[in-house]
This record gives sequence, structure tokens and C-alpha cells, in this order.
Amino acid sequence: MSHRIGLTLKEKIALIKDNQNAHGLSVRELADNYKISKSSAANILRRSEELLADYSSNCNKEKARQVAEQLGYTSETFKASNGWLKKFRNRYAISFRTINGESALVDNSTVEEWTQRLSTILDGFDENDVFNADETGLSYRATPDHSLVLSKEECKGGKKSKERLTVLLCSNLTGTVKLKPVVIGKSQRPRCFKNITTSKLPVI
Repeated sequence: MSHRIGLTLKEKIALIKDNQNAHGLSVRELADNYKISKSSAANILRRSEELLADYSSNCNKEKARQVAEQLGYTSETFKASNGWLKKFRNRYAISFRTINGESALVDNSTVEEWTQRLSTILDGFDENDVFNADETGLSYRATPDHSLVLSKEECKGGKKSKERLTVLLCSNLTGTVKLKPVVIGKSQRPRCFKNITTSKLPVI
């Protein structure tokens, strides 16, 4: 298979997102999709934070140019350079950070509204009959991020595994009824389950 020499920054960001979404592609799949070598794909993933920051900077500078143009500035009177962006961020204490979990998807006003509405909706129902289900990711090969070590010892870890399963959990409000977790993996019947009766497992 012939490999392309390099990807644009926009393509690299798309590759990173393809790896980080709910059904993230493996390095091999990314290499095949983007017609690059596996080592190049792995290198892009290792530099994901740096590349995302660069992409964010480019978007900010482009937006600044558009606003400046609307305000009557020309390319001669205003230049959205890296230096300008750095000073702008420092002036207003703006930093590029990784968003944790799904908190960025939650609107606080929506949460407050539903907190009030939920009590009305559930009024008249027995707590044992109220169920809640939610999905989560299970990184079953992930190693801890922290460890206890002696003050003079180095604390080093290996490469983190990104293998994960999607798990759906469901329970009633009182916790007296917990349904079997639903586990979604890449294979319907993995090889390691060859001699196992899956119907007897504590999950679906």
C-alpha cells in the first residue's frame, strides 16, 4: 500500500477525533483510512494535545481577522500573529485545556430546569419503580495515574492502553433492583469466550 507523505493540520485533527470518539479507530485503521504509516498515525496521537492547541490557535486567529475586518481594519493595520494571540490570551487569562468527560455537553440551565421538573414527573410513582440507565466507558486495561513511591524514587509508567468497552448500567432509585449490565465490545463472540456459555455471564 502506498503511503502519503504528510497530512494537513485539519486532517490530523480529524484523525485524532476518529481515535477519541466512542468507537475509536485503532492505529492500524487510522493508518489505512488516512493512507499513512502506522508510525505516523501513532506519532500524531502522541502529539494530540499539541496539535489540538495549534488548531485552536489557528481558529482563534482566523476569527480575529474576521472581527477586525468587520470593524474596518485591514491586513496592513491588524495582523493576527502568534505574538498577538499570545498577548491576548495572557491579558484575559485564557488557556487551552482538555475538557474532562462529558461536562462540556451539559448546559447548567437545562440541569436546573430538569431538577425542578423531575420531582413533578415522578410524583405518584413508587421509588422502587423509578429506574435510571446510563452508559460509560470501561478501560479494562488502563493502569493507575498515581502511585505511592519513596521521595527519592522515580515514578515511571508504561504506554497507556486505550482498549475499552461500552457498558450500560441500570438500577432503580432505591438500589434494590440492579439489571444486568449490557456490555458492547468490538466482537460479538471473542476468541477467549470459545468454551464459555455467554448466557451464564453476569452481563449481557
